[in-house]
Amino acid sequence: MKRKTVSRKVSYDSGQQAEDNQSVHSRRQFLGRVGGLSAATIATGLVRPNIALAQDEQRGRFDPSDRKARADRALEIRRQAAETQCTQPLQPQPNNGDEELYMSKIGCFTKALPHNQLGEVDVKAYQAYRRALTTCKQSDYEMIPMGGTVKLANPQAAMAFELEGTDSHHFSMNSPPAFNSAEIAAEMAELYWQALTRDVHFEDYATNELIKQAADDLSSLTEFRGPKNGKRVTTAALFRGATPGDLAGPYLSQFLWRNIPYGALTIEQRYRVPIAEDDHMIEYDEWLKIQNGAAPSEGNWYDEEPRFLRNARDLAEYVHQDFSYQAFLNAALILLGFGAAALDNYNPYIASATQGGFSTFGGPHVLDMVARVANAGLKAAWYQKWQVHRRVRPEEFGGRVHHQMTEEARSDIHSELLNSPVLELVHSATDSYLLPMAYPEGCPTHPAYPAGHATIAGACVTALKAFFNENFVIPNPVVSDAEGKTLVPLLGARLTVGGELNKLASNVAIGRDAAGVHWRSDSTEGLKLGEAVTIGILKDMRPLCHEQFKGFRLTKFDGTTIII
Repeated sequence: MKRKTVSRKVSYDSGQQAEDNQSVHSRRQFLGRVGGLSAATIATGLVRPNIALAQDEQRGRFDPSDRKARADRALEIRRQAAETQCTQPLQPQPNNGDEELYMSKIGCFTKALPHNQLGEVDVKAYQAYRRALTTCKQSDYEMIPMGGTVKLANPQAAMAFELEGTDSHHFSMNSPPAFNSAEIAAEMAELYWQALTRDVHFEDYATNELIKQAADDLSSLTEFRGPKNGKRVTTAALFRGATPGDLAGPYLSQFLWRNIPYGALTIEQRYRVPIAEDDHMIEYDEWLKIQNGAAPSEGNWYDEEPRFLRNARDLAEYVHQDFSYQAFLNAALILLGFGAAALDNYNPYIASATQGGFSTFGGPHVLDMVARVANAGLKAAWYQKWQVHRRVRPEEFGGRVHHQMTEEARSDIHSELLNSPVLELVHSATDSYLLPMAYPEGCPTHPAYPAGHATIAGACVTALKAFFNENFVIPNPVVSDAEGKTLVPLLGARLTVGGELNKLASNVAIGRDAAGVHWRSDSTEGLKLGEAVTIGILKDMRPLCHEQFKGFRLTKFDGTTIII
């Protein structure tokens, strides 16, 4: 964690702020019109009694050559979808109560507002911030007192409508762990361990002593919710997701390693990554400055040679620089490259002797869906972030831990974290108890819960599972060598499309945890929210298809199979 000297440095660009590189403009230029639109409880329960009439009956209700009849039918479909959506019961929107419990607002997201020397927000500034989020008036947003030059990331997106699938305000999520809970203590301990082990090669987890210490410590915490083998966290399960497929094979999904067929090009997935020990915000003055909305003093220090992803630092940088649905667009292109054999058996053109899919049930349809559901997922996430939860970020929580351990100020932190050996290991490496961050700017300037990356991951992977055969075995799997210079064959592994898509979703979500900018529950619940968003969109899409087919079939993150 101490600074290293290297030959090349790239300075930080303040435009990277906002979950990060979530510049909607640059993404929408990518692939032209690949898209523009994009655990919740409502979408999986949605019933469309009118729209779900037999497709054969609907298809035969008007003469295909009668343009007026078709226009009437289009209006009917839109009206039925709107009426069905409007009649859904409104779901409760529970939060963890931290905003009401702590007058100092230490349990809430406050980054970029003015703070005192202890990193506690100016309460009057917070009240103005809350007033804007309550009235949603442009004038009130513009009156929020800011601590520096960095701006809040798009709070008005929380109020945007979504007219395809379920509207963002119809989704509901479980409340995140409370500030003083044993569960958040376990999540924070995991984040400290992830920070300490960023440079350990994934393939070395079984033998690395620090990884073993992390697994032992997390096993001892009463409310740690990560995957376990029996009652213990093992090195094989450490820092992984909990979906079907997450524990099979290497830590990273095949979709983060394999070559990407990109039109006439082939893209090799080697990336620019930071050097080892390139950690940030470990000095208190820098931490406080960034909480107040200032730009960081320096940027990342980058390796001169691009690498295949091989450790948590590499993965954290991948999800630092990616555009919103990049990993899933890549996965779609890889899957399409496998040919018809990888398509889901419910695809209506699998058995056709005369037709193939294209604008529907073909490549353009798949690529459009990946982009479409991504932004719909973001709208749902932004509503939960700004209007419901306003959850504190891990870096902010780390400030509270630092003051507690140095006895400068006390906070309501659970003893299991304060007694964890990870804190003294971090202090030995950095001379502080702050959470070492992979990004110079720390977290983006919007609340933690749910994670935007995780919600996009859940949405996009669910769309891909609806189009591809989840049982298709990925040919010729690979793994990166320890230096990230080459890919070598992975012998004896049987990795399926469904399992590797689930793993990809977890990699993208937990990669943000590895950077220090999100909690585990931000990721696991964000995946569920994204999944629900896409299920709602697929339900609205079902009656728009002319083809006779059984429906969209997919396996949810909880292992259940549904047909839409």
